[in-house]
Amino acid sequence: MPYTRIRVRENIAEYGDDPRMLAAAHRHDPLFVISVAAELADMHPQTLRQYDRLGLVTPRRQGGRHRRYSPYDIEQLRQIQQLSSEGVSLEGIRRILALHNQVEDLESEVSELRQALREAHRNPSGTRVFAVGSGGDVVTVARGQRPRPAGRELVIWRQR
Repeated sequence: MPYTRIRVRENIAEYGDDPRMLAAAHRHDPLFVISVAAELADMHPQTLRQYDRLGLVTPRRQGGRHRRYSPYDIEQLRQIQQLSSEGVSLEGIRRILALHNQVEDLESEVSELRQALREAHRNPSGTRVFAVGSGGDVVTVARGQRPRPAGRELVIWRQR
């Protein structure tokens, strides 16, 4: 999808209203070069480079060594700036961001599992038995079949 270039100083307020900044489908797309990302996050480009070196924000690299920041990266930079202004150390910020990312991953996994459960309820003749594998993953098993014996698995089913 082609994106138009705009001049940042005149249109910085428009980026906040840009649906690409909020749309989940484009949340992780590398859209912004470092100068635009710095302007959007209200930081100096050198600060962004430092955060990249420290691993607080990791932009994608395109065309070799050129950093490209996503709307998600801009959100994280703004969060880092807010936490820093509140007196949180960079190590504390790193831990907060790691926990925040872990919570987002878990929420995404729960959402996927809920969707799979809804689909299973819509299709009663299909798969309705779930098994938990040794790696902690949830797998569906066809009705009337048993999961492959792989050791200590837990099988959960609903009686009629």
